[in-house]
Amino acid sequence: MPHQKYPLIKDLPKIERPREKLVSKGPENLKDEELLAILLGTGMKAKSALEIAKQLLRKCSKKRLLQMKYEGLSKIKGIGPAKACIILASQELVKRSLKIQDETLPIIKSTKDVVAQAVYLRDKTREHLMTIYLNARNEMVWKKQSTFIGTLNASLIHPREIFQEALLHNAASVILVHNHPSGDPEPSEDDIEITKRIQEAGKIMGIDVLDHIIIAKKQVYSFKEYKLV
Repeated sequence: MPHQKYPLIKDLPKIERPREKLVSKGPENLKDEELLAILLGTGMKAKSALEIAKQLLRKCSKKRLLQMKYEGLSKIKGIGPAKACIILASQELVKRSLKIQDETLPIIKSTKDVVAQAVYLRDKTREHLMTIYLNARNEMVWKKQSTFIGTLNASLIHPREIFQEALLHNAASVILVHNHPSGDPEPSEDDIEITKRIQEAGKIMGIDVLDHIIIAKKQVYSFKEYKLV
């Protein structure tokens, strides 16, 4: 019977097996080869997945591994087509995750920036109230396109609807935006009353209402510019 050079994972104490270690200690506490061994799943005759992972990482860096294509991976002894596909799928998830994290959040510095986020309102035939949520750096963390639809009425709009989302997205401030299908951007009495109510509720919660912008077909009206907020 041939001598088995490397212990199989099933022969290791449970506490040293990659999967069991991940469950008990978390993935952040596993070595690189242990993480890769979990992706490989199984080894080959006389060589465990852990040993294959170690040898692979000795031959190429983690960065190089992320750059490898199917043709190269599938030809490596102990990997083959099926395991190459698993590694490539993991690579793609990592790349997409990094891309999402690196995307710059839109920064709202002016009325023009707000209008760019709400330009679709110009063509609406009914009034839509939209809310933009910002962090402490004035980066847009969320926007709710239809907080309310219909003629804005102080008795129908409740600040709770605005600030539930603000708390959910850890917003430091909000900007209100709505459209006037009539084409006249001047605020109505209800518009002013709604803004005051929401602003007062925001002060209690420590969330600023930075502006309320009314968008008409060709013009816009900023409450901030007219010192109404």
